[in-house]
Amino acid sequence: MPDLRSSQLKAATEQEGAKSSAARDAVLDLKARIGKSVLGQDHLVESMLIGLLANGNLLIESLPGLAKTRAVKTLAKNLAADLSRVQFTPDLLPSDVTGAEIYLQTEKGGQFQFQKGPIFANLVLADEINRAPAKVQSALLEAMEERQVTVAGKTYKMPDLFMVLATENPIEQEGTYPLPEAQLDRFLMHVVITYPDEATEGEIIKLNRAENARKPEAGAAEPPPVPQQAVLDARGELDGIFVSDLAQKYIVDLIYATRFPGRYGEPLSKWIQIGASPRGSLAIDRCARARAWLDGQDFVTPDHIRAVIHDCLRHRLILSYEAVSQGISPDQVIDKITELVAAA
Repeated sequence: MPDLRSSQLKAATEQEGAKSSAARDAVLDLKARIGKSVLGQDHLVESMLIGLLANGNLLIESLPGLAKTRAVKTLAKNLAADLSRVQFTPDLLPSDVTGAEIYLQTEKGGQFQFQKGPIFANLVLADEINRAPAKVQSALLEAMEERQVTVAGKTYKMPDLFMVLATENPIEQEGTYPLPEAQLDRFLMHVVITYPDEATEGEIIKLNRAENARKPEAGAAEPPPVPQQAVLDARGELDGIFVSDLAQKYIVDLIYATRFPGRYGEPLSKWIQIGASPRGSLAIDRCARARAWLDGQDFVTPDHIRAVIHDCLRHRLILSYEAVSQGISPDQVIDKITELVAAA
């Protein structure tokens, strides 16, 4: 009997290991597929995958033309997921996002029926989210936080695989409505992307030229999209990523440095007006575990924490007037925090 139990335990362990390998292979394959179409934006691609694995929402900020929309579309194309795109404009209504009840005349008489809006998709691209007024922006809050929408007293659940990817352009201020801090805090990460380097710029030109010249071949089949279950399995595996007491203390120390910057003297004490909420520490924990999982490690290191801290905190810090007047950015503040706070 002991031999039989040992064999069963070994088989179960091997099966679990195969499942873990299959989920990671599928996600890494998804990353490779996106990388072939979205050049020079490796950080954006990794951030989208971390957002998927950590079951969070992303705010993507960049100048126009840096492949934000292309990256999201490529993700949806290579993942078995529905994509909805909402172009936010000043005249948009909350019901244009969530949906509304409409009156229908049937054989049994008139009745109201809920018609779902574009929010009911696996991936929701909220394009230029800061162009819509606050009442429309807030229509996303319940869906992002509670994974549900309430209309006319009825609650409608979102799909298991659900992520909002909101974009904004930092250079245009006229006709925009800045996102309030309460809504910014609902985003797991705030990703800032910049121009590609010179070599990548040339590769982008070649890729665009090849795509324009390419003709669909008869009978040519593209590889099947990565199933949603691979992402859901991967999420389950994140719970098994080990976070030591020292790594957890490092996360807490980083967060508390934003709340009590006076402990670290100047200039940090003069730069921060309001620090990160507990959502900040939860975001770092979730994203660091996802980062470790993507790296094929089963434990979180300080390097994993430092790799995600900027995206997790840059939208959760409110800087002082002095810092803003000096041109100090949230990233510079976070750099100073990681410099002053030692990893145990």
